Amino acid sequence: MTNRQILQQFWGYSDFRPMQEDVVDAVLNRQDTLVLMPTGGGKSICFQVPTLAMKGVCIVVTPLIALMKDQVEQLRKRGIPAAAIYSGMHYREIDTTLDNCIYGNTKFLYVSPERLRTEIVIERVKHMTVCLLAVDEAHCISAWGYDFRPPYLQIAEFRELIPDTPIIALTASATPDVQTDILEKLALRSHNGAPPQIFRQTFARPNLSYSAVLEENKEARLLRILQNVPGSAVVYVRSRKQTQNIAQWLTRQGISADFYHAGLTTQQRGDKQDAWIQNQTRLIVATNAFGMGIDKPDVRAVVHLDVPDSLEAYYQEAGRAGRDGQKAYAVMLYTNGDLENLRYRTEQLYQPVEMLRRVYQAIANYTAVPVGGGEFSSYDFDLSVFANTFKLPPQETHYALKQLQLEGFIQLNENYYHPSRLAVVLDNRQLYEFQVMNPRFDSFLKLLLRIYGGELFTDFITISESTLARAFSLNQPEIETLLEQLNERNVVVYEKQKDKPQLTFLTPRLDAPSLPVNVQELTRRKELAMRKVQSAILYTEHPTQCRTRLIQAYFGEKPGEACGICDNCIKKKKKTETISSAVREQVRQYVALANGPGVSPKQLSYHFAQTDADTLAQTLRQMLAEEEIRYNKSGNLTLNLG
Repeated sequence: MTNRQILQQFWGYSDFRPMQEDVVDAVLNRQDTLVLMPTGGGKSICFQVPTLAMKGVCIVVTPLIALMKDQVEQLRKRGIPAAAIYSGMHYREIDTTLDNCIYGNTKFLYVSPERLRTEIVIERVKHMTVCLLAVDEAHCISAWGYDFRPPYLQIAEFRELIPDTPIIALTASATPDVQTDILEKLALRSHNGAPPQIFRQTFARPNLSYSAVLEENKEARLLRILQNVPGSAVVYVRSRKQTQNIAQWLTRQGISADFYHAGLTTQQRGDKQDAWIQNQTRLIVATNAFGMGIDKPDVRAVVHLDVPDSLEAYYQEAGRAGRDGQKAYAVMLYTNGDLENLRYRTEQLYQPVEMLRRVYQAIANYTAVPVGGGEFSSYDFDLSVFANTFKLPPQETHYALKQLQLEGFIQLNENYYHPSRLAVVLDNRQLYEFQVMNPRFDSFLKLLLRIYGGELFTDFITISESTLARAFSLNQPEIETLLEQLNERNVVVYEKQKDKPQLTFLTPRLDAPSLPVNVQELTRRKELAMRKVQSAILYTEHPTQCRTRLIQAYFGEKPGEACGICDNCIKKKKKTETISSAVREQVRQYVALANGPGVSPKQLSYHFAQTDADTLAQTLRQMLAEEEIRYNKSGNLTLNLG
């Protein structure tokens, strides 16, 4: 099939978006490729289409579990075999998933960068036909990026296992420093004399109107915005408590609103998200936990009630508005106090090394993991219980955990959801013998096979304990007990549903007093974070510059024409129109005084020497076009009295 036939068959699109087909062609020509494409630009298509045109599996490296699960689900819905490996999976499930990449028909394998270091992945990749290595959120490889992830640095080493496989790196937002880092750290190389291909899509969004408004009464201004801009909207705030308070206040004002944050259960998050996507709820008030992997094209407004930590983060979140190409608005409401708080909060984010070691030791005690053990082991983690248990200050502990994650020691996933899964580990003959020897399990095992089929022998299947309880006429705890007993007897592997935040050790557990924290790197990263904050503040407070041009310049793109629709452009336009109107009246009066012979252009220029030349020229052109004035036979300007 051709690229367009693949696109039509699996995605239902008759044509590619701008730049997508060029990227697809480069990948099929086995060229290393860097793709810089704004949020909603269709980055996934750039590696998914060529993979389906090639033989083998595409390994996709991505840092977000929620995002990889979402992409796997979307691919499977389109009939494309895809799988993922992430923290919390049973080793047998990982084993089966990798086997399916070697011997089955899996086309996409999603992994976190940490997984590339594991022995099981390294050994199995040697036996795979890997047609493409895709590195999503590639800015994470750069210490200059806004979401640095140290294990990304080892991707180039992993690539040596598959040296003939092309690599595609993708990101929505990367400054020039980050772009250089991506090329160097991933070791993107030439192919057949052609250098690595770099595709950049403009950071300008011609349909998106940006504004930043100094406003003490944010709620009242928010209400006016929502009354003036009909349609779906997202309001971003910093704290979970704010999401609920603002949503409840808007509901009382007659606006259909709900709230969303990582502390809700998976069921709650899913229900709220679905209601908003289906326009049953008009507006979601959320923390930055909301939005990843959500492709809702008709969002008309994104409003920030807090200033984000960086322009990268703001650009991604604001960019969720207007993906359908229709007019949309991105508005930031702020106070001077917000800007000071942002500086202070960023300072606090970088806790002293002593605090990092203290929190790391507390994690080791909390999880009871000995030194040298626990790599990739996951544990239920409640921050408030953890802080109370070890008498740790909650805010500083939160920041220390973030820093330990940035250092690559742990991963804390608050959006975690892992449904119950089951696989039979015996073969048919062994299972039959077990049923004969253990008749009390016989009817239950037959029920499992009848409901879920023979696939239980080859793969891990998502199961529902409540469905089994109804079918077997038992209550759910009794079903769970049966499954646990079969698990203990090594008949099945039963992974019970998890819906709590998960803390994962990304390395073997280290000795806390000698935790290898790079103090110099920590200091440099803090300085970088402060520079990013300053750039975000400069954008927020800038009184005159076109906001699209500010964004383009920040990301290293040569600024184009002013957008004409942001708040600063509109202010400038109104000011120009006011000045032009005044100049027009002055010109009309001056020409009227000499309406017999008229006024020569030289006289006019001399008389209006203190007026901006461009404004004067534009005013004269407009007056001539509208025939308010005209040139007489002598070449002088006169009023058109006809």
